[in-house]
Formats: sequence, structure tokens, C-alpha cells
Amino acid sequence: MRSGSTTIRRRTGRRGRRALASTLAGAVAITAFGLAAPTAAQAVDVPAPSAHYDMSHSGTSLLDVSGNGRNATLTSLTDSSFVKVGANDDVLRFKADGYASLPKGLVTGTDNDFTVEYTVTTQTAANHFGWVIGDGVGPWNTTTLGNHVFLSPDSAQAGYTNQVLAAIRVKGTDNGESRMPAGGGLNPGFTTLTMVGSGNTLTLYRDGAVISTLTHTKSMSSIIPSGNVLGYLGRSLYQGDPLLRADVTDVKFWDSALSAGQVTSSMPTATEKAASTDGIIRLDITPTVLGPNPSLDQVTSNLSLPASSNGIALTWASSNPAVVSTSGVVSRSISSDTPVTLTATTSLGTTIPLDVVVKAPNVAADLSAISLATRTTENLPLAIKGSANGAAITWTSSDPALVTPTNPSYTAPAVGAADPFAGGGIVTRPAYGSGDKNVTLTATATLNGQTQTRTFAVTVAEKGRSAPDAGYASAYFKSDSDEKIYQAATSGNDFFTFSPVNGGNAVITSTADTKGLRDPYILRSKDGDKYYMVATDLCISCGTGWGPAQSAGSLKIEVWESTDLVHWARTNGANTGITINKPEAGMTWAPEAYWDDALQSYVVFFSSRMYADSAHTNSDNLYARVFYVLTRDFKTFTYPPASWQDTGYARIDSTVTKIGDYYYRFTKNEESGAAGVLEAGKDIFLERSKVLTAPTTQSNWSADPNSTWQLLDTRMTSLETGQSGEGPEIVRLNAGDPNNNAAGDGYVFLVDNYGAGGYRAFVTSGSAISSSTQANRLSQRAEWNVRPVGGLPASPRHGAFVSVTQSVLDALHGWTNVAAVGSTTKLTADGRALTAKVTAADGGQVVGTVTFSGGSWSKTVTLSNASASVEAPAGVGSVTAHYDGYSDGLVSASTSSAVSLSLDISATAVTRCVTGKVTEGITVTNNDDVTATITIAGAYGSKTVSLAAGKSTSATFATRLVSITADQVSITAQSADGRSLSTTVTVAAAACS
Repeated sequence: MRSGSTTIRRRTGRRGRRALASTLAGAVAITAFGLAAPTAAQAVDVPAPSAHYDMSHSGTSLLDVSGNGRNATLTSLTDSSFVKVGANDDVLRFKADGYASLPKGLVTGTDNDFTVEYTVTTQTAANHFGWVIGDGVGPWNTTTLGNHVFLSPDSAQAGYTNQVLAAIRVKGTDNGESRMPAGGGLNPGFTTLTMVGSGNTLTLYRDGAVISTLTHTKSMSSIIPSGNVLGYLGRSLYQGDPLLRADVTDVKFWDSALSAGQVTSSMPTATEKAASTDGIIRLDITPTVLGPNPSLDQVTSNLSLPASSNGIALTWASSNPAVVSTSGVVSRSISSDTPVTLTATTSLGTTIPLDVVVKAPNVAADLSAISLATRTTENLPLAIKGSANGAAITWTSSDPALVTPTNPSYTAPAVGAADPFAGGGIVTRPAYGSGDKNVTLTATATLNGQTQTRTFAVTVAEKGRSAPDAGYASAYFKSDSDEKIYQAATSGNDFFTFSPVNGGNAVITSTADTKGLRDPYILRSKDGDKYYMVATDLCISCGTGWGPAQSAGSLKIEVWESTDLVHWARTNGANTGITINKPEAGMTWAPEAYWDDALQSYVVFFSSRMYADSAHTNSDNLYARVFYVLTRDFKTFTYPPASWQDTGYARIDSTVTKIGDYYYRFTKNEESGAAGVLEAGKDIFLERSKVLTAPTTQSNWSADPNSTWQLLDTRMTSLETGQSGEGPEIVRLNAGDPNNNAAGDGYVFLVDNYGAGGYRAFVTSGSAISSSTQANRLSQRAEWNVRPVGGLPASPRHGAFVSVTQSVLDALHGWTNVAAVGSTTKLTADGRALTAKVTAADGGQVVGTVTFSGGSWSKTVTLSNASASVEAPAGVGSVTAHYDGYSDGLVSASTSSAVSLSLDISATAVTRCVTGKVTEGITVTNNDDVTATITIAGAYGSKTVSLAAGKSTSATFATRLVSITADQVSITAQSADGRSLSTTVTVAAAACS
């Protein structure tokens, strides 16, 4: 429908704030963008728009400056969403935090003619809409989803990644969406995208030039809603899509089709857009440049000087390159605070000066930046270089046997990573049951002639209780639409008996960062008494496309720790991930970790694209490669990441196990096809090395595993599963698992068939893995067979599997705290020597004390190797032993059966000569506390007496012999309390002369 006879000259009445820019623009023929701009002679009449939004606003209204009064309604957008740039130009900064509802009447649908002009800049590719005509949010291919026509300024859809996506949708038997052919992305800086509907043709212009045309059979009358809302700015109608992330400076609507000349005349001039672009760059450049520095006048760390912003190239100059270089390197060798002016020259021809003050290094800042746990179960990150100013730091220890100091003679290895702690911080934990120990560590920092010290009091925790593994746990996410962490556990010590825990509900749901959690990996600590979990910070279901996920993804990993796999706590104590990647990285995918014996640290590795600069300006060499950082506490990590695998081909999803002296690494070939000697894309290959952090620059069957990684197998799963695979995991089977082999070196290898339901399993062995060679590949042996589906968690996507003790397994199934393990105390006596032995129901360690009790007597003894011994005093007739437990409460108390002790009776024997004949003399003493009936019986007679407690009695027996050989005399005793004793005393041989 035509909007009337009113026309405007060149443009549609931009307000006075742009009059000067418009006047100047008339004389411009070639712009900084390289695009022809209309001169005054070229201008044509343009119909008045039905609405014009120049991003002026009042309260919750986006003002229509056409004079037609068709204000749009703002939702969740406030005054802070708007900025002024350039020649007093308003810009609405959509940050996926709000949208504007368009009123009815802008386009009527009485015919198919309409025009939408939209001036925008964005560096975010996503499934977001810049504008849409239509209403009704719903899923794809449903009637809930309203019919519509839309434009996405920077799409993440396949085939349109980083390009403009526009389409018209009227539902039929299918979803009914007809997309305009891809015609490229935005120009640098602000770009005007104009869609013209004329009959059955849609035409898309970019800064006045046609980039796409679509002929369709849809009718706008089927699209225009019947309600009061025509459509939206910044909101998609597809359920689950994110809100817009872009800067928008001007939007116009016509209920008519503009001609090509009118499209060119209407849009903001190149000079106007350049001025607005320059203004946006000025707003955005400071936080980008700052990096970790708090402000421009408090610079202590390197600055990040981008090569471009909003697609506009930047070149940098420094007034003092010795203090701040043109690449942003900040000197830490200055003795006083130094001002420096950095100047960015844009490809628009403008300059942006930034005045910074580089603070003189203060050695105290490096000491203040050190953070150590006050109680530790891990080696300590005793840094030898200050994080604030780079001071040299050395450490001493009050107990080097407990925590090692810096080794001044440390030499980095020829292959692999150097120890960033130079031998310091290695902790020897006290044995379980011996208690924690304290140590004082002293850091001495030296910088530019300054030296200061700082002491740290640290408690080294005793080792945790160990017990045999009795089952397995798993963590995983479910799908691209369900990016939360779920867990499962086996019913017992059989790997293929998994079922969900926590009622099948998610264990961790992200409310921070991207709000998505994928690829969880669980690592048991080196001492076995703690678990760490790391996960990818990525949310595809939030509307992020796979393109942006790799080009503008998170630089963080999400990290938790737990002792029971039920209760998880962030290692950094905050509801956010930890940044471990550098700004040049496109993503931080599939983090895993493994203990490095040589470095005495955990190696955390992950996959990334790596750009040439932090602005991600290049489009070449963007294959995924693998990097690593080191950590000892999963809170502090080395930086920047080191290159681990870079062969020129895409690799992701490494996992590691150690067998014998070698580390074995399974990795996904992310290429669509072969990658050098790697035979097939989207499948797993196997390598080995004696040095975990050794670099890999090529896949090589003959590589020396002492200095790099040697290829052992490739294309390991797809020929068996018929599916592409990723997320490999390798798990050693527990002793007693029926899936284990006789040698006890069984393993389960798992691969995520991400297009066909998740993990599939292969049962293998350590000897089979370690014997794989090019000529005798593991995957080509007859015994390499994928197991039938079943026994694993339902729909498990890229996750982790780990062994657990019986107490942890029980806690997982009950989704509760770890309960105390039952115990049994057995008491035995050898005379009055008592021994108590305590056994835990799970076969694990038992420490603590045993209390022996009898009558009024008791004594508490510390267990040693689960045993305690004591000598019962005289008078104690019946004793029990009570296991008292230990301070950690992991093993419950128990009491033995009572043991009755024999009477405490002693006897001696003598001989003497009476009238030339031998006489035997037996003396019996009652050492007990009760009266006993004593019978003394030998070869030459017997005697029974009642002997009071503490008394002695004697009996003599005449042998009537001149000499006798040695003989035995028996002593029996019986008391009224039922105790008895039977013993003997030896009479020595004797002769009378």
C-alpha cells in the first residue's frame, strides 16, 4: 500500500543533530568503506516512512520521529542501553537483554509491498533477529510459531555463518520458511541493510547494493498479526533463540516498495555511519585495551591493543615504546610511575588517543597477590615469578620434609614443560590417622633492587582414608538442548550396570557465564580422596551457533571439587568459571586433566581455535588445536596456555591414561576426512609418550615417544560402530569387576557416537593398548569389538567415568552424605596379653583408638595397622575392646565380645634333702582378687587348699628317693566367679649325697 504523496529529499528528516553530517555527505563520492555514496545531484525523492526510529527514547518508548506517533515499546531496555556517539547520534546497544515491540500499522499487508531499512553493527554471530514482522513465539514447524519475515544481521546458521540471514515464513505442510540466498556479511562498522518486498520478490540491499533476491509465493496478509504488535526489534520468534547482541542506530519502515534509487537516498550517509562507528569504537576500546588492569591510570600488566574493532582496522602508536610497546607489552623495569599516550588510528582516518599511567613495580604487590590455601591436600603452587610485576620469588620451608622449598639448582627438562614452581611446594602428607601437620612457608620477592618477605602458615592435611574401589560413577550432559550435568552410578562392581542418580535430575545447572555445561570430566586426585570436575562453558540451546561457539566462545572452564560426588563446590568459591584461555582463542572446549608425575602437577588440556589477535580479525589457520595449562589446586592455573597438539589439522577431545612408563592419549580427528596419516575424519586415534607435556607437531608412526607423541592407531571406532565418534574416555576396570581379565589389567574404552545416542563401549586391556603398533593396530585385532547397547547411562553425551569406593557408591544411590562404614572388633587373649583387631566392612583403612575395659580398669590404645594390644593388670577377669572410631567419622564404632581371663596364679618349685632323701617343695601364690581353690598334684602326692586373694601356700612331697629326674607338678585353680586355671611347674632334677 502506498503511504501517500508526501516526499522527502534524499532522506527522511533526520533530526537537526545530523544536519551538518548530511550536508557534508552530499559532497562525498567515495567513502572510507570504499562504497559509492550519493552526491546531491544523485538524490531522489523518498516517500515519508510509516515509522522512523532514530533511537531517541523516552522512558519505555522508542520514539517514532516520522511524526506518525507510532512509538515502539521497550522491554527490559533502560536509559543505560542508549549511548550518544558521533555527531550526537543515538545508538541502542542491544546486549541480549531486551527488545522493542513494534506497533501495528507500520506495514499493513494489504499487498506484498513494504520496505525495512536497518542500520546496525555487530561482531556477534548468533541465531538472533535484528527485526521481525510477525508475532507468536514457538518451536520450529509449529502453529504456535507465528508467520513472519525477518532479518538476522550476523547469523550462526549453517550456510549463513557470519552472514546476513533473511527469510519469509508462512507455515504450510512443513515449517514454510523460504530463506534468501546468502549474500555475505556486514560491511565494517555500521551497515545499512534494506529489505524491499515488491509483489512476490524480496530484495536485500547492503549499503545500497543488492546482495540477495528471493522469489516466493508467500502473502504478507498471512503474516501481519491481528493484534496490536506488528513485530519486534531484537527479538526472535523461534523458541530458544537469544535476544539480539548488536548496536542499532537507525530503523525505518515503509508500507511500500522503495526503488533502488530511493533505497540509496534514504539510508544514512557513509560519513554519518563512519562517525557513529568511530564513536562506538571509542566507547568499546578502553575495556578491550585494559585487559586485567583496573583502569588506564593503574596499568601494571600488558595491555591488549586490538588490530580492529567493529570490523574497522586499527594501527597503534606509543609515545614511549620502551614503557608500552605498540603490541601492548608493559615494562616492569621502570622506577617511577610513567605516563604514556597510545594512539589508535582507524581505517576511517580518525585517531583515538588513550592516556595511560604505567605504575612503577612494587615488590609488595607480587607478595600480596600470592594466595595459598591455609589447609591443603595437594601440592602447593609456590610461584617463582610474581603475578603483578614479575618479581623473582624464592621459598623456604620450616619443614622441608613436609613441604619442599624452591630448588635453586632446578633445571628445566629438555622435553616438555618446565616446573613453574622449580621443585618447590611438593607436599608429603602425614599418614592417615596421624593427624595434620603445620608448616611455615616464607616467600622472598626481589625486583629492581627491592626485597621483601611474606610468611604463610599452612596446615598439611593427613591423607584421606583409602578403601577398595567397588563401583563406578559417571557424569555427562544429554543433548544440545539439555546442557546440564547429570550423573549415574553402577549398581555394584560391574561397569555395565549404570543407572541415573539424583532421581534422574540434573546435578548441576549453570546460572552463570554462558549458562550451558557440556563435556564434564571427573578426575580423582593423586591421593584418591577428592574428585575434581571440569566442564565446557558453552550453551548451544541458548541460541549460540556452532560458528560463534568456535570463534567467540568462552575463555573459561567450569571447575568444581567434591569428596563424595554428591556435594560439589566451586574451587574458586564463586559462581563463575575460571579464565584459563587467552583472548586470541575462539573457544575452550572439552577440558580434561591428568596427573603428571614429573611435574607433580595436574595438566589441564582443552581444544581451541587460535586467532592472530584478540579481535579475531583473521580467517585463516582456524583449525582446532589442543593446549594445556598446569595447576595444583584447580584454582590457580599457569598462563598463557602452552601449545600441545598443533599438526595443521583440526584435533579436539583428548583423554589420557598412564600404563607403565607411557602416557596413552586418545584424540578425535576433527577434520571431515583424512588428516595426513590419520585415515578418517570424525574418529579417534591413539598416541603414546613418556612425557605428558611433550609437543605434537605431526602424526607420525615412527616418532620418538621420548621426545614427542608416537602414533599407535587411527580410525579406531567408526568401522565398528558405523558412526562418527568423539569424546573418547578410557577407564581402568576395578579388581573384582566381572568384565576384568585374569591379569587384572582390563580397561573400557568409550566413544561418544554423538549422532546416534551417545556412548558405546569396547572392552580391552592395558597390554592390548600398549602393544598397538602400525603393523599390529589395536583396532584391527579380532578382539576389538563394540559392545551391544546397554549398561551405560541413558543418552550419555561427552562425559566421564570414574571408579568409586563402596561408601561413595552408596552415597550416590542415596543422594546423601557418605555414611560411616560398619566395623567389627575382635578381641583375643594370650594369658593377660590382649589384642584387638578392627576390620571395616568395606575392607578399607581403620585408624583411631581402641578402649579396653574390665571391671574398674580401662585403657585406650591407638591402632597400628588396625590392631591394638595391652597387658591386663592383675585382678581383671573379663575384658571387652571398644573401637572408638576416628575424628573423620568414616568408620563406625564397634565393641568386641567379652573375653574372660584365667586366674592369676603363680607357682615355684624347689627341692631339698631330708635324711638323705629328696623332698619337693611347691609354693603357690594367688595374685588375683578372689579366693581360689588350689589343687597341687605331682608324682609324689597332691594337696587341695582354699587360698585367699593375695596369699601364698606351700606343699611338700617326700620322694623317698636319693635322686630324682625332673618332673612336672600340675596346678589347677577354680574361683567362685567361674574362672579357672590349669598350669604346671617343673621340679628340677636333684640328688642327695
